[in-house]
Amino acid sequence: MAAAKKAVLGPLVGAVDQGTSSTRFLVFNSKTAELLSHHQVELKQKFPKEGWVEQDPKEILQSVYECIERTCEKLTELNIDISAIKAIGVSNQRETTVVWDKYTGEPLYNAVVWLDLRTQGTVEMLSKRIPGNNNFVKSKTGLPLSTYFSAVKLHWILENVRKVKKAVEEERALFGTIDSWLIWSLTGGPNGGVHCTDVTNASRTMLFNIHSLEWDVELCEFFEVPMTILPNIRSSSEIYGLMKAGALEGVPLSGCLGDQSAALVGQMCFQDGQAKNTYGTGCFLLCNTGQKCVFSDHGLLTTVAYKLGRDKPVCYALEGSVAIAGAVVRWLKDNLGILKSSDEIEKLAKEAGTSYGCYFVPAFSGLYAPYWEPSARGIICGLTQFTNKQHIAFAALEAVCFQTREILDAMNKDCGIPLSHLQVDGGMTNNKILMQLQADILCIPVVKPSMPETTALGAAMAAGAAEGVGVWSLEPEDLSAVTMERFEPQINEEESEIRYSTWKKAVQKSMGWATGQPSSNAGDPNIFCSVPLGFFIVTSMVMLIGARYISGVP
Repeated sequence: MAAAKKAVLGPLVGAVDQGTSSTRFLVFNSKTAELLSHHQVELKQKFPKEGWVEQDPKEILQSVYECIERTCEKLTELNIDISAIKAIGVSNQRETTVVWDKYTGEPLYNAVVWLDLRTQGTVEMLSKRIPGNNNFVKSKTGLPLSTYFSAVKLHWILENVRKVKKAVEEERALFGTIDSWLIWSLTGGPNGGVHCTDVTNASRTMLFNIHSLEWDVELCEFFEVPMTILPNIRSSSEIYGLMKAGALEGVPLSGCLGDQSAALVGQMCFQDGQAKNTYGTGCFLLCNTGQKCVFSDHGLLTTVAYKLGRDKPVCYALEGSVAIAGAVVRWLKDNLGILKSSDEIEKLAKEAGTSYGCYFVPAFSGLYAPYWEPSARGIICGLTQFTNKQHIAFAALEAVCFQTREILDAMNKDCGIPLSHLQVDGGMTNNKILMQLQADILCIPVVKPSMPETTALGAAMAAGAAEGVGVWSLEPEDLSAVTMERFEPQINEEESEIRYSTWKKAVQKSMGWATGQPSSNAGDPNIFCSVPLGFFIVTSMVMLIGARYISGVP
């Protein structure tokens, strides 16, 4: 019997979506943006000491190969010809730092993850070297000096890992964020692998000048990083090299974006003032400021949004990060036991319909943007004997929305471009109660795409649009229409403002709890040392009646 003829769907584009908790490979139809197939592999995180977070770079690389192979198998089972895949894009967890041997391809140390806090002492030490009247780090990078970014992680590795020191001395070491490690490995590794990164990932290292779009000599000297180990800087959309192994051998790798930039592209936020908010473990709100590099006076980061081609202009974004979003749901489930599953929070919040005057500030790791207050801790206030777990669940969802409102307010003040609506994505957006609350608290519509994989889509779009590939047009008239779900505000602005102002009172109550923390930098957006997520302080009222919440007794 003759084999069935394989379907031809037009040019396809693949995307590696390499995140902190998992790796995925997804394949899209470049003409319709339809997701055809994907595969996901969960990843392990290592916690060798309190506050330390590491991953195995080889496990990450192997997960990418596995996802590509399994997705190709699934496409074949669907009778789709994998030879139609014309390009591959990469989206990755940002800031995570890898150093490896360019001759053997072996990592010289575990990847130090963006969440890692071991460099608190390094940040404090380096902050003393920055003149108070000349914060050249912030002015060149758009970033506050923080444990979050790659430069301090790399500084720590160079100071503390003997194997890395030796490799640098022998000119064997290469540094990169996860995108660099993957592209170098996938394009041949020790046998001609391409050592590069794109401007979006480079802008998160704190070694990159966001104005000149080059590695900065002064910054590298300040962080004591040898420039010889740094990757070449490329645009977010060009052919970097070809896949050297596996089912897609010979396919060009031609797109690269940090995950939040990829989501911005996937949401098609190409115009000044367009913004998206991704709801995951935390929240990341990015607002496109176009070719204008806007510096924040309200605690936000200035970052590179994308550069979609060698000869295309760079676009910038203001970014606000909320440390705790989806993590508060997990905390309610794992630490207090008032949820059996994360999905249950929507049901409980719907039953309550209100927080009944209860406000939750989940400052488990201090407060990030716009406060940058490391002494803050989580509180639940406004409790009465009537308060039950349903009200707590509602207050937790409101907290995510209030934090987003604070970031959005800061953005409106910084860039003077008030948003007419907010585009959203991420796992928490499946919660309809949360989305409606967000619209009510922002007093603008919230718009959610029906296809939730916007991060991978952004990487695929960049790859397919690259010169020499040209299968995905980014011209406005050619972009596929996306079906959206829209949530309109359902309360009046006066009620929204009352709730928001009460929330801000609660935020003030949360500050100053961690008295052991150095407080000299409190409120300074240029310096922030976060603390381990394991430290929680909740008001004594919660402790007194916590058993009631767990049991659900009204």
